[in-house]
Amino acid sequence: MAVAGASQIGSSKRGRQTVRILLVVILAMICIGPRAQSQTFQVIHNFTGLGDGSEPTYGLTLDAGGNIYGTTFNGNALTGTVYKLTNKGGNWIENPLYYFPYQGSGGSIPYSPVVQGKDGSYYGTAASGGNLVACPNGTTLGCGAVYNLKPLPSRPPTPLTQWTYTPIYIFNNSDGANPYGVDLIFAADGSIYGATSNGGTGTCFGGCGVVFQLTPSNGTYTETVLYSFTQGTDGAHPWSGVIFDQAGNLYGTTTGGGTFGNGTVYQLTKSGSTWTEKILYNFTGGADGANPYAALVFDAAGNLYGATVAQGAGMGGTVFELSPAGGGNWSLQTLFAFNGNGGQLARGPYGRVILLGDGTIYGTTASDGLYNFGSVFKLTPGSGGYTYTSLHDFTGGLDGGYPRGYPVMDKNGNIFGTTTTGGTGDPTNCVGACGVVYEVAP
Repeated sequence: MAVAGASQIGSSKRGRQTVRILLVVILAMICIGPRAQSQTFQVIHNFTGLGDGSEPTYGLTLDAGGNIYGTTFNGNALTGTVYKLTNKGGNWIENPLYYFPYQGSGGSIPYSPVVQGKDGSYYGTAASGGNLVACPNGTTLGCGAVYNLKPLPSRPPTPLTQWTYTPIYIFNNSDGANPYGVDLIFAADGSIYGATSNGGTGTCFGGCGVVFQLTPSNGTYTETVLYSFTQGTDGAHPWSGVIFDQAGNLYGTTTGGGTFGNGTVYQLTKSGSTWTEKILYNFTGGADGANPYAALVFDAAGNLYGATVAQGAGMGGTVFELSPAGGGNWSLQTLFAFNGNGGQLARGPYGRVILLGDGTIYGTTASDGLYNFGSVFKLTPGSGGYTYTSLHDFTGGLDGGYPRGYPVMDKNGNIFGTTTTGGTGDPTNCVGACGVVYEVAP
């Protein structure tokens, strides 16, 4: 009996030790899982809807030092901010650089990113404000403006008081109105090119939009309307800006108009002092998608890449490639169609994609994904087409939701972007929480 009892006790001890070992292994696995996941996706700033703004709307800009610049649609007086994020020992610190005034004479409510000009300062567009009489468009009263933002030369560019805002052009409707998601670009002579969603001489309500050039001279800028859309087969309402090819031609997209009313890809070619438009592709609203809000991107071979927010085979928008086909024609290939079940109406990518040299594509979708709050995705080329990988599916909770802006990638392959809602911000100050800035590691 004594021997048997000792054996049972020893067996019991070994059993308890085995259980303890298993518990340690399980706990280790539980701890490793979230830690590995947090290294892949993390929120680096939660907007509060107070002094730091709320609802970051469209695109970020990285400077050479790894600092992040962006804009918010709301905040302060509900008219938006320009902000800077600086990494201090692994913590990201936000500094508001400018608060837009309500219906300001120099512009208000930015809906586009800031971009760094050749002089090192930053340029952007305000969607409203400015001329309040020529554009009485309800809550977005005013035609908008192009502005410059720079640090005062006597101080380092960090707090709000050390940056100065200068409107360099105020739109007046006939020359354009409401520049929304436009990325401004710069020519070698310092001229600025962009587009407005409304205004111009077209027959749309409020105008069909224009492509413009701002030419500098002695500290002032003169605007030239390069093309005014009509809502016909030439397209209407360009949301994003334009890009140059090596020959100096301009390329862009319109969200509407065209042969089928679902948007276009267009080219503007200069001859003398005039610019002539040519439609490269009319979206049908079928498997090719509809409503391209995103700006275009060139690859090294001269092919164009872009995205649509709606329709396509999965009813969630598409990513496409447009290639020269000879004789001045272009051919479109749908690279991937997103699944748009659930979510909002426009579910696909609003912003331009990131195109790497090996053909890999990164981007965001506005409201599809696993939880219908959008996603960060990767498309990997292969012999059978592109393989889709979700890098993060937004839940609309603490991680954010509805990423309408385009992401950017730093030199280490880290991806940064924004969501218009979600996060820890006080929802009483915002509509459905206040939005976040996030990072996705390689």
